[in-house]
Amino acid sequence: MFEWTWDSIAAECTSFLGPAGYGYVQTSPPQEHITGDEWYTDYQPVSYILTSKRGNQAQFQSMIETCHNAGVLVIADTLFNHMTGAASGTGVAGSSFTMFNYPGIYNAGNFHYCGLEPNNILINYDNEVEVWTCELEGLADLATNSTVVQNTLAAYANHLISLGVDGLRLDSAKSMNNSDVQKIVDLLTTSPYLTQEVVWGPDQPVTPELYTGIGNVQEFRYTSALQAAFLNGSISSLENLSAQGWIASSDANVFVANHDTERGGDSLNYESPDNAYITGMIFSLSYPYGNTITILSSYEFSDFDQGAPNGGAGQCSGAGGTDGWLCQHRWVPVSGMTGFHNHVGSAALTNWVSPQSDRIAFGRGALGFVAINNDNSDWTATFTTSLPDGSYCDVVSGTSSSGKCTGIGITVSKGSFTATVDARSAIAIHTGELGTGGSSSSSDGTAAVTFLETATTVFGENIFLAGSISELGDWNTDDSVALSSADYPVWSLTIDLPANTDFQYKFIRKETDGSIVWESDPNRETTTPSSGAVTLTSTWR
Repeated sequence: MFEWTWDSIAAECTSFLGPAGYGYVQTSPPQEHITGDEWYTDYQPVSYILTSKRGNQAQFQSMIETCHNAGVLVIADTLFNHMTGAASGTGVAGSSFTMFNYPGIYNAGNFHYCGLEPNNILINYDNEVEVWTCELEGLADLATNSTVVQNTLAAYANHLISLGVDGLRLDSAKSMNNSDVQKIVDLLTTSPYLTQEVVWGPDQPVTPELYTGIGNVQEFRYTSALQAAFLNGSISSLENLSAQGWIASSDANVFVANHDTERGGDSLNYESPDNAYITGMIFSLSYPYGNTITILSSYEFSDFDQGAPNGGAGQCSGAGGTDGWLCQHRWVPVSGMTGFHNHVGSAALTNWVSPQSDRIAFGRGALGFVAINNDNSDWTATFTTSLPDGSYCDVVSGTSSSGKCTGIGITVSKGSFTATVDARSAIAIHTGELGTGGSSSSSDGTAAVTFLETATTVFGENIFLAGSISELGDWNTDDSVALSSADYPVWSLTIDLPANTDFQYKFIRKETDGSIVWESDPNRETTTPSSGAVTLTSTWR
């Protein structure tokens, strides 16, 4: 939530982020910084007082508590590498400073003076010592190899943790010796989630791999690959990302755009042509690379330095933003694909097909399937999936509520479906968003049976129905039928079953690692009516 105030983040956690399934919200740096309306002033710290343009400590802590109550954890953008670039002034909390002298915190002896370039400015990224000791963009470079500095930085991070912060983004981690970062992290009172900004450069000695043992690392090669693929039409090149020589997926924090790359033209962004920004995010949220995936929620800007509108008070409405705010996290394809990402979990990549370089489709085990059309023409095809037969809702175009689709409805029969993917768009279905599974009456000897099962799960777990008749898989869990979580914790399914038929059934929970948990004995048993419909309501046992 780039440049959002603490109060507006708290409100958004409750109204949207929690219900939509976002796991974390990342805040701007919370510490005191130099004054100014520009966005980058947040990244020039003056002290470790928790007062910034975004709010004070009480508001920051209240935001954390509110987000936690909504099921959303909090990551704080954190500045260990440097202090100000400004020569002198007063911070937003009233602290006076001169560069290299921050009263009560640091003096001139607590900084690096590399002596390798004019004014100690970092220029040559091919020199490891220069990267770690010269000044990034002229910012006073903290001597992170110093015990005093390490203890001060760790005390600040521990203060954030004591307020409930769950994770830290380490800004400019590449500009710090990885061993220094490790020493600071070793002083933390807990083990928060860590993601480190380490921009890869060709043949440069400071690489992302140096930091993977500390925490997740932001994989900028991923960002560049998506930009090239979606703007040049060669998205088929994205099939084997784990074979690109990047850091391991389990170590990577990936994103389509962040606040730096969207300004520098180093990624897709909201002004990218041909809907590429949205289809890029659809790919990112559906493809199994990256331990964590970050979605940028930002604002429109006409120049590089422009700060947030409305004093940083985020403004969203419906499926988008207002008053200059973009609110990408609310865009229907993005929030829909967030649910897809949470639902498929670690399921394997399956059923990859690419009939031409700008069209791809693939599954995520038996839980989800996506097709992306980066061409200027519509794509009509029959897709083979590993999904169970049934009616699904395309989460790119809408949602499902009580089994009704607001977007495109798709029916999988015998493992396949036929659909048209609009030009420069996508479709995505998964077993957590099901459509209407049957009519209220039938003339072919069947009855519509609705199952309503109340069951509590965690992200990635799903409820299925197995039973003694072929329509319910003949007790084979691989052929069990998925229920929809649209009205969670009530899981629902409507399915046509043979009329006047006695059968037994049980609900099962498929866990994130693929294991199966059956509800306890005895088997449930019922007889379908001769016609019409019936609803069976139960609770997991």
